[in-house]
Amino acid sequence: MTTLRVWAPLPSSLELESGGVRTPMTPEGGGWWTGQVGAAGTDYALVLDGGDPRPDPRSAWQPDGVHGPSRVLDHDAFGWTDASWRGVPLPGSVLYELHIGTFTAEGTFDAAVERLDHLVELGVSAVELLPCNAFAGERGWGYDGVAWFAVHHPYGGPEGLKRFVDACHARGLGVVMDVVYNHLGPAGNYLPEFGPYLTEAHTTPWGPAVNLDRAGSDEVRRYVLDSALTWLRDYHVDGLRIDAVHALVDERATHLLEELSVEVEALGAQLRRPLFLIAESDLNDARMVISREAGGLGLDGQWTDDVHHALHATLTGETAGYYGDFEGLPVIAKVLGDAFLHDGTWSSFRERTHGRPVPTTVPGHRFVVSLQDHDQVGNRATGDRISATLSDGMLKVGAALVLTSPFTPMLWMGEEWGARTPWQFFSDHDGELGEAVRKGRRAEFASHGWSSEEVPDPQAVSTFEASRLDWSELSQERHASLLAWTRDLIALRRSRLDLSDGRRDRVVTTYDEDARWLVVRRGRTVVVCNLATDRREVPVQGAPGRVLLASEPDAVLSDGTVALAAESVVVLELD
Repeated sequence: MTTLRVWAPLPSSLELESGGVRTPMTPEGGGWWTGQVGAAGTDYALVLDGGDPRPDPRSAWQPDGVHGPSRVLDHDAFGWTDASWRGVPLPGSVLYELHIGTFTAEGTFDAAVERLDHLVELGVSAVELLPCNAFAGERGWGYDGVAWFAVHHPYGGPEGLKRFVDACHARGLGVVMDVVYNHLGPAGNYLPEFGPYLTEAHTTPWGPAVNLDRAGSDEVRRYVLDSALTWLRDYHVDGLRIDAVHALVDERATHLLEELSVEVEALGAQLRRPLFLIAESDLNDARMVISREAGGLGLDGQWTDDVHHALHATLTGETAGYYGDFEGLPVIAKVLGDAFLHDGTWSSFRERTHGRPVPTTVPGHRFVVSLQDHDQVGNRATGDRISATLSDGMLKVGAALVLTSPFTPMLWMGEEWGARTPWQFFSDHDGELGEAVRKGRRAEFASHGWSSEEVPDPQAVSTFEASRLDWSELSQERHASLLAWTRDLIALRRSRLDLSDGRRDRVVTTYDEDARWLVVRRGRTVVVCNLATDRREVPVQGAPGRVLLASEPDAVLSDGTVALAAESVVVLELD
């Protein structure tokens, strides 16, 4: 038998339904109830005040979806083979973000395992999975999850995720799980029937906020913390990427994120391997990653969109919306050292000042940067990658600036070979909710001048299928060349202390906005970029000794200058 504990302070009675039999659960006090259900593999549901059966809020297995019964899972039954795994630290890592549903044609954990050798050969350190906890429907990005302890069954369920993590560790790859604790999805969220999991005292873009600071919030916080710990402990995941932490409204003296960092640190000590937390934050506030001893929240890293925005705006020339402040080589030069453009400066998009400076003592590895990611591609009207518009030369320049930066680089799946497949917004909701999502998506972009016919239908299976990676592209010379370039950059980053060094104060940049060249010096290693459409001679302080890596073969080194082709980049070692 298995003992269940359920926090449900709202109903006056709670029954456990299994095998067609309903058994009253026993109140423990404090809103907690206990009951007995069968061993692993037994299906069960909870009945609140005689109503319809509901899944267990802490269910680890939802084989029939988020509306169906829960199934008992024995985490100790899986045959792990990673006993010798000692983890992967965030400093020095290169991350690879992927979505299980579109990474392969099958869209499962097991199918993704078949592609892991590609990632090993690429040289990345860890894969970062878009949310894999259970959400409504078969397909979706995963950010509308409602079962924070269960694995999405169409991907392969809990056993599938464990096989995937075990296979990653066997190949020396870490695994980072994207988790969403700032809201719940619109379908399958039964938590408000159990207790005050949400509060209208605060609002978010998704409605009432998760209750982190009002009456009953002790148990809600415990619910979040236990969910986070189960991925790290029971699924052997190495780190968590926490979605939109600026929407975690918490007015208590100890912020939830600080509490989480304390508990994850304790778990890592017990497991004797590094565990890390990465925040997605829109605040431009380095206190997120400053140690608790120094008054910060103590997380290990945070996404830094300013670097992406600067590279995207300057390489593509796109300056609409939030890209408005970011075009130009001076902006790239600033963010490559400072991490933030807006560090107390005016943001035209927000129409106010934004952010605060990053102390020089905060190392670069605490900032995760990218040229592309799921948000910046998928939230475009047609989900187009920059490879659809940029030349291969400019793609190589962008990759070089990310992979030679003092930060923690992250690649978006397929980026390494310049994938041409889009990654669009897709969902799988029934009835009125599905129609509302369809209309809402099209209305959002209609206000920016797109016709409804141009915006892919998020509910259409074809939109999902169009977003799958096309692995056959690797057989084409163009894509093979881009893949080789990415591999060589990662290998160079690993081989040179200058490039893996996270000390931001050692990054020295020079540029000529009119001539369209940029030089980034990292110790004796220098990255020289020509963004112009014709050949340029670029001044380089110091005598260039040899070429370490070049996107075009005709770079000419002379005393104090480097001549290189249009839209190209060369990495040099100085004498």
